[in-house]
Amino acid sequence: MAIHSTAVVDPQARIHETVEIGPFSVIQGDVEIGEETTIESHASISGPTVIGARNSIGPYTAIGAPPQDMNYKGEPTELIIGDDNLIREYASIHRGTVNGNGKTVIGNGNMLMAYTHVAHDCVIGNKVVMANVATLAGHVEIGDHVNLGGLVAIHQYCRIGAYTYVGGLSGISLDVPPYVIISGTRNRMRITGINKIGMRRSGMKRDSIARLDQAFKIIFRSPHILLKDALVMVKDEIPDCPEVDVLVDFFHTSKRGVVKRTID
Repeated sequence: MAIHSTAVVDPQARIHETVEIGPFSVIQGDVEIGEETTIESHASISGPTVIGARNSIGPYTAIGAPPQDMNYKGEPTELIIGDDNLIREYASIHRGTVNGNGKTVIGNGNMLMAYTHVAHDCVIGNKVVMANVATLAGHVEIGDHVNLGGLVAIHQYCRIGAYTYVGGLSGISLDVPPYVIISGTRNRMRITGINKIGMRRSGMKRDSIARLDQAFKIIFRSPHILLKDALVMVKDEIPDCPEVDVLVDFFHTSKRGVVKRTID
């Protein structure tokens, strides 16, 4: 274990012998850090927090801080971070609340760029990119392979479906369906199409992308068909496609409502 002489590590922290901790970093409370994780200078990590293997945590980050919630009274909620994540300088990730999931969860292989913020009770999947200053309010759910542009702000309790690309400076206040490209704020939020490039880069089969494109046209480009009827039509006309099933189910399970405005 390589711990700089100026770092402060709580005796109750469980640190793998291969972890590196840089100058002036502080590890306090019930913290567990997995193998080959690197923590750069001036980072602050507090628990209860579990950090997996091969993560890179940048300088001046605040990991596992108490939630910014007026009802939080010091309960032992937690933060769980998976493996192979890159968390850049000044990022902040907060623990959960007892009124939420009790925990904030970040999956594997994500990149959180400088000044990003993940609030209490958020759940982030795998292979997610949050560009500089992207911000998640509490209880937000982010699917796998999502890309959030710079300065994006997501309202609390919103869901962002898998493989979605959210353009920079966007303000999201409704659920965003999977597989789409979206940008804008409030009444100007618009979906421009499906994220074909992102899905191809992630290894999705071309046949699945073609079927999603067909489903998109039925749901989003058929103004004279009610949404409920369009969803039924998609299931009838595009059977046996798991990705299309995910898209349809997303609408059925939404509690906030789903963005449906498009640009022709």
